[in-house]
Amino acid sequence: MQQALAIRHVAFEDVGSLGPVLDSAGFSLRYLEAGYDDLATVDAVAPDLLIVLGGPIGAYEAHLYPFLTDEFRILEQRLKADRPTLGFCLGAQLIAKALGSRVYPGRRKEIGWIPLNLTAAGRSSPLAHLAPDRTSMLHWHGDTFDLPAGSTLLASTPDCDNQAFLLGSRVLAFQCHPEATVRGLERWFIGHACEIANTPGVDVPQLRADTALHGPRLERQGGLCLSEWLAQTR
Repeated sequence: MQQALAIRHVAFEDVGSLGPVLDSAGFSLRYLEAGYDDLATVDAVAPDLLIVLGGPIGAYEAHLYPFLTDEFRILEQRLKADRPTLGFCLGAQLIAKALGSRVYPGRRKEIGWIPLNLTAAGRSSPLAHLAPDRTSMLHWHGDTFDLPAGSTLLASTPDCDNQAFLLGSRVLAFQCHPEATVRGLERWFIGHACEIANTPGVDVPQLRADTALHGPRLERQGGLCLSEWLAQTR
């Protein structure tokens, strides 16, 4: 059985709809908890798939969260070896930074449901399943990053130029959250309660209503996207 390793930064931001995809593809999934488990001991190239999940910290805050130094080491070695690697939100920012790009606060926070605008490359990639006529998209971030050299931009939104990129065929990074699920987002509404309360124009009732409207379709389309990409990495 192939091994998937997920680095998780907060307990409620898990692999979501990617879980059933991994099961169907014959992967066993193991989580490591950043800041709790010892990431310094991780063999960067051993897992068949590395997934780096989201979290409410900055990729540029290693002085506050020293475990980020270990994550950069893992990613740098992993990317150099061209091993399948997937990042969501903070995970995408860490991948971008490991590739030498700048990570910094965006023009404004992007929290809620906004469709992706796919590039031509995005429309011919697994992200075609995430086209705006097929699903909306869940966003939850304040930071952004410059597009890494040698990578291919796949998607944008009006407030975030770099929403998804591909490096070769085995590294896929999403600033957004195609893995989000309706049930799982109820935990986000609790865990991110302070951020929601301090973000103008964002509130739990509207997030919940929008999730009920768009979430089931994203679960289906996000699973299709991730399944197709995973098949292409083999």
